[in-house]
Parts: sequence; structure tokens; C-alpha cells
Amino acid sequence: MADLRSLALLRNDPHEAKKLLRDAEKGDVDAQYAAGLIYAEGRGVEQNDALSYFWLTLAHEQGDEDATLLLAVVAVNMSQENYECALEILQKYRSGEFHHGVPSSVQ
Repeated sequence: MADLRSLALLRNDPHEAKKLLRDAEKGDVDAQYAAGLIYAEGRGVEQNDALSYFWLTLAHEQGDEDATLLLAVVAVNMSQENYECALEILQKYRSGEFHHGVPSSVQ
């Protein structure tokens, strides 16, 4: 389980964000939710709706109710282009295309 106590500090600490993303990649549901949150708000990473949607979807699929709520907010506010990008990331992730981890940014 990810240590989310430092989440409040992530806005100014990309190093903490990287550690959190490593835990998210390992399937930690708390870290996946937090990854969605930091990408939604740009805490320690560049704000990115597609990556936020991606991580929140993974947490949602593991039953995280907070992720489900935030996912709805992100989805309503994202562009069609970002939505399609998020779906592409999910497809690549599920097909095993990310051999060296999930991308930390997308075009």
C-alpha cells in the first residue's frame, strides 16, 4: 500500500511523484488513485487529463470509490482528444505494450 501522507507535498516535489508512480505501476490501488489525482491537478507532474483518466480508471476497476468519483469529474472536463488518448493508453497498457513502464507524459 502506497504511503499517501506526502501527497500534500507533491505539488512541489517531483521526486515524491515518481515514487508514487512506481507504486501505481505495480498495481497499488491507492497509488493509482493518487497518480490520477496528481495528474488531474499537476502536483509534482505536468497536468495531464489523459494520464489522470488512465490511472483513475485502473483504480476504479479495483473498486476504489474515490477514484470512481474523481474519474467522473475528470471525464466531464476533458476534451475529446484527451479522452481518445486515454483510451489508447489503456489499450496499450492492457495489451502489454508498455515494457518499460507507463509513459509519464503524452502528446
